[in-house]
Amino acid sequence: MNPWRGVLAALGLCLALGAGAVELKEGFDFRTINPPLAAETDKIEVTEFFWYGCSHCFEFEPVLAAWVKKLPPDVSFRRVPALYPNDKWLPGARLYYTLQAMNALERLHGEVFDAIHVERQRLDDRNILQEWLTKKGVEAKQFRETGSSFAVQSHLQQARRLVLAAGVTGVPSLMVQGRYLALKGGSSEELVATVDELIARVRAEGRRK
Repeated sequence: MNPWRGVLAALGLCLALGAGAVELKEGFDFRTINPPLAAETDKIEVTEFFWYGCSHCFEFEPVLAAWVKKLPPDVSFRRVPALYPNDKWLPGARLYYTLQAMNALERLHGEVFDAIHVERQRLDDRNILQEWLTKKGVEAKQFRETGSSFAVQSHLQQARRLVLAAGVTGVPSLMVQGRYLALKGGSSEELVATVDELIARVRAEGRRK
């Protein structure tokens, strides 16, 4: 048996694995969050910041949904609707957290995107939103009461603080373990590939520094 055969085979495997990796550049592919933010779980946490009215978020959603389905067991995923100081995106954030509180988010999250970007409905208009929700089987009075509840208000305040602390300046943005913010550039597939590399980096560093 050739004594070099095993070495060459191992080397070939390493090269093959390395060929699929992406060498990330800070400031171009990602930005370090300093100080880092605390994660909410013991898993590696990936957070998407989005806005329902964002066409890029709408285009990104199918790619993101497919990627989330394939996440390994040690990675968790959550969404946070982005809020900025001028409150332009507040109605969308309130809609997200209200649907969540009513256990209707999983059913209607994608349909909200479609209503805005495919059907061209102005869901930021209260009357139009109310009519749309009624057609989707959401009781109007319960929606209004839930939307003004303490729980939803708390979520909105937390989302605003998190967006500011993470330094989010555009959407969609993805944060990994409160340490890194993947920067949007290129295709949606390239963005999730960047997140995969950041997840690997967190594993190498240890989940908690």
